[in-house]
Amino acid sequence: MADQLSVPPVLKGNYAFFFDLDGTLAEIKPHPDQVSLSVDARNALHLLAQKNEGAVALVSGRSMAELDALASPLHFPLAGVHGAERRDFSGKTHIVALPADIVSALNDQLSTALESLPGCELEAKGMAFALHYRQAPQYEERIMALAQGLVGFYPELALQPGKCVVEIKPQGISKGEAIAAFMQEAPFRGKTPVFVGDDLTDEAGFGVVNQLDGVSIKVGPGATQAQWRLAGVPDVHQWLQTIAENQQLQEKALTDRRDGHESLSRSI
Repeated sequence: MADQLSVPPVLKGNYAFFFDLDGTLAEIKPHPDQVSLSVDARNALHLLAQKNEGAVALVSGRSMAELDALASPLHFPLAGVHGAERRDFSGKTHIVALPADIVSALNDQLSTALESLPGCELEAKGMAFALHYRQAPQYEERIMALAQGLVGFYPELALQPGKCVVEIKPQGISKGEAIAAFMQEAPFRGKTPVFVGDDLTDEAGFGVVNQLDGVSIKVGPGATQAQWRLAGVPDVHQWLQTIAENQQLQEKALTDRRDGHESLSRSI
């Protein structure tokens, strides 16, 4: 879709919310360890979960351990490493793992290759590997060639480009597949999905949400299949806060009407 996408409406109804983290709920930093989730963002997510039966999940390329640390003390359903690991609302985990020999071989090959690419970093996630080149963008082509060569050699692997990063992950996993799995489970089942993300890795999620007649929201510029757009992380926070406050007002109005009806019934 073109860049002239509208700002999403304030949602009123029965929704299930899915959020990417880096570049969506939190600003992207030079190094992933520098990223944090603000108190206001955590409070808005908490309120949103309270008002929507807990149907709020984080869907990220980060590991679930990292997501838990960033969201602490809150505890959400999660999809980490683009869906290779997932924790449902009941706390059950679902893991897609690579054979140990492939993990070991990839770690050795990538570590050796990156020694000649100063500024590039290898992030080993157990079942996936991220090659970061934000600090050395001049090596983008070499990083892509390295990743493509390995994926071509191992049929179990797939490539996932992102913002100044390319990831090597198990074949058949994506944020879209993770969202689809959540939507088959309580408390997400039966609700309209909403997914907010900023990166190429989020396009699979937008596709699934669009197929389910949901609400897909792209953060920042760039071509996308999302239906709506927010300019940046502060706009996401403001939109979140508006939704949460609106749901509080709706709940109060319903309570006031119910109390007023009960008072009238007693007086009659």
